[in-house]
Amino acid sequence: MSTQDRKACGGMSWTRGRDLAAAAVVVAVLTAFPGVLPNAVGRLGSLLETFRPWAGLAVPVLLVLAVLRRSALALVALVLPSAVWGGLFGARLLPAGQGAAHDLTVLQHNVNDENPDPEGTARALAGAGADLIALEELTPEARPVYEAVLAPDHPHHVVVGSVGLWSRHPLADSGPVDIRPAEVGGDWSRGLRATVRTPYGDLAAYVAHLPSVRIRLPDGFGSAWRDESAGELGAALAAEKLDRIVLMGDLNSTLDDRGLAPVTSRLTPADEGFGFTWPAAFPLARIDHVMTRAATPVTTWTLPATGSDHLPVMARIKL
Repeated sequence: MSTQDRKACGGMSWTRGRDLAAAAVVVAVLTAFPGVLPNAVGRLGSLLETFRPWAGLAVPVLLVLAVLRRSALALVALVLPSAVWGGLFGARLLPAGQGAAHDLTVLQHNVNDENPDPEGTARALAGAGADLIALEELTPEARPVYEAVLAPDHPHHVVVGSVGLWSRHPLADSGPVDIRPAEVGGDWSRGLRATVRTPYGDLAAYVAHLPSVRIRLPDGFGSAWRDESAGELGAALAAEKLDRIVLMGDLNSTLDDRGLAPVTSRLTPADEGFGFTWPAAFPLARIDHVMTRAATPVTTWTLPATGSDHLPVMARIKL
């Protein structure tokens, strides 16, 4: 042991662990500024942004390694990623304020086209107390089940392709929204728009299910179709004539993902808490969203699992 190491306070060394200290700085920079990682190779930037909150797990790993190495330098460096994560995500650990004043409650759920219990799922959604219920992955076989169970409290509904909207309030001017990527063929219709006649005035309700993404070697994060569909949805939102918009949908990524910028740049998300929605067995990411324009999301939370591989998302909105 060197003389300098012997002088280190408490057996800690300021010379060991430079690699761990550098790793801590890299984690802090990528967490704070994920945009520095380009999408040119495998869309790695979008992949990082999708799972950005989980970057905090690097801190306890590096902490254990720093203690084992007895590196004072690494321990001090860990303050940086800890502070960055706390500043970005710490507030999400606070309880949701479900008692906040609101005018409208909406529910978003990808019900899964392989759901073994659509009736049970429909009953859980019907009992949630939402004014609007947006569903994705509706199948022709399951659709009558949802219609029958939701009809008593939500008599107004519209279904376009595999997406649907049920409402306590009358609907008007409903129809499809074309968000199909150019290369996607077949019977693919996963966007709709309807005017909701609420007691507080009209609002435009959008329901969307963007294409799925895949992580494969050597291609990386396959999100090209999803990004193209997000661009089409963003254009439809920009052209909307009503001031108030509520978007509910499975966007197949988190709000941090730059691929969703055409949508997220135009709307305000209901993003209180972490609210991870997928996969339901062990949620890792919030890919189901409620977003608004000219209206304020005041709180949002997830409901217990249904027969789907997604969790339902509820949001309260002030108009």
